[in-house]
Amino acid sequence: MSPLGTGDLRRVFENLDKNGDGQVNLEELNWLLEKIGIHYSVNELESSIGKSSLDFDEFLYFYDSISSEETMRTNGSESRESNEGDVDQETDLAEAFKVFDLNDDGFISWDELQSVLSKLELWDKRSGRDFNSMIRAYDTNNDGKIDFEEFKSMMLFTIS
Repeated sequence: MSPLGTGDLRRVFENLDKNGDGQVNLEELNWLLEKIGIHYSVNELESSIGKSSLDFDEFLYFYDSISSEETMRTNGSESRESNEGDVDQETDLAEAFKVFDLNDDGFISWDELQSVLSKLELWDKRSGRDFNSMIRAYDTNNDGKIDFEEFKSMMLFTIS
């Protein structure tokens, strides 16, 4: 199961496509990746993708390939030794956690989740989404916040 559905990805794509030409350029794509803690240079992206912009179908393919790579890493299918992959995965998850933990208290609150998703243009008041229910679903100790271990469980569940 993908963390984002096609409708969510369409909205992300349209928000990134500032000039409305149906293409997302690598600078726009890199901006999004940086916001979620994935760091590439534009040159690395172009080398990896092989072109300077993506249409929606290519954007979906790119998203699926990133998701597949993460799933492979999660399942230990990379050629690297398992421990090295685990360390990399833990580091990636810690970086992603920091994106959401705005006040650096070690927890993600509903307000922090809403703030980050709003910045990424994945949430607005009209969407009607209840992120409290999202937090409750993974808040195993029922403190109303997501700690790092709960965040890891959530992320590993959504990419598998």
